[in-house]
Amino acid sequence: MGVFDMFKKKGEPAAEPAKPAPVRAPQSDEAAPAGFFGSLRQALRKTSDFLNTDIRDLFKREGRLVDDEFLEELFAILVKTDMGIGPASRIRDRIATDFRARVVHMSDVLASVKDEVRQILRQPEQPITMAASGPTVVLVVGVNGSGKTTSIAKLTNRFRSEGKKVVLGAGDTFRAAAVEQLSIWAERLGAEIVKGEAGGDPAAVAHRAVARALETQADICIIDTAGRLQTQTNLMQQLEKIHRVITKQVPDAPHEVLLVLDATAGQNAISQAQGFSAAAKCTGIVLAKLDGTAKGGVILPIREKFAIPVKFVGLGEKPGDFATFDADQFVEALFGDAA
Repeated sequence: MGVFDMFKKKGEPAAEPAKPAPVRAPQSDEAAPAGFFGSLRQALRKTSDFLNTDIRDLFKREGRLVDDEFLEELFAILVKTDMGIGPASRIRDRIATDFRARVVHMSDVLASVKDEVRQILRQPEQPITMAASGPTVVLVVGVNGSGKTTSIAKLTNRFRSEGKKVVLGAGDTFRAAAVEQLSIWAERLGAEIVKGEAGGDPAAVAHRAVARALETQADICIIDTAGRLQTQTNLMQQLEKIHRVITKQVPDAPHEVLLVLDATAGQNAISQAQGFSAAAKCTGIVLAKLDGTAKGGVILPIREKFAIPVKFVGLGEKPGDFATFDADQFVEALFGDAA
């Protein structure tokens, strides 16, 4: 079995629509914050219900003494949301510092927990880096099934709703379904797509896509890559080759390398980020499938461990279910029903 054959059994999720619905331009985050916040709360519902139910269970009595038993129970609750040992320990230690040997109510503890989570997640505003001139080149990477194709469609939808001309490069040449899905999205969203031969060199597709973007004076060129496991050294080298090809055409490209992580993967998303961040020189993370998991806490160890900002979150299946990450709104949605 060849290296690429290993990945054919792991296609993109069946939820990728064969015939996407006509796209309606989404409102900007600024134009409809209430709508966005509602979508974020709905997407985090599974994680929030799990977390808040267990936190409430800590306070079955009116007050609770913050002792070692309480701190360990809180720690276990946090770990179960896939926050990881590091962030969970940091939050537990914050509660110990603030309240040890005191009888507290849930609102007291919750305020400190939320503040510590905000500090872990807080990052400078990280919009997409746009080219000073010529096309902005965005490379999208991630393992099979991470939601990469859907995320590219959502990103394309965002740019098209801003009136930008978009060229897509179907660089996942080893999986015909990926090219077909991206082609359907391109047609529906009004983007041009560049494809290569089945099993062909992904770097050649990347080269042709950037060349087409330059030729047509497109604003954006988004290049898909083959879904791959982060442990495959030769496939990581393929990413480096794509980098070199792009840079020869546009010296400061790619301007963004977005790593799509599946929130439902939990702690495995950490190893994915670690493997890709070095090889692909990732500049940002797209956390996909937040609406399908009780492991939304995985964003904390990602932010704590890596100097890579979370730029976007995927909130559902539709093209508009895509939002710029905001730490404050994320925390409020995560703990919204706990008070």
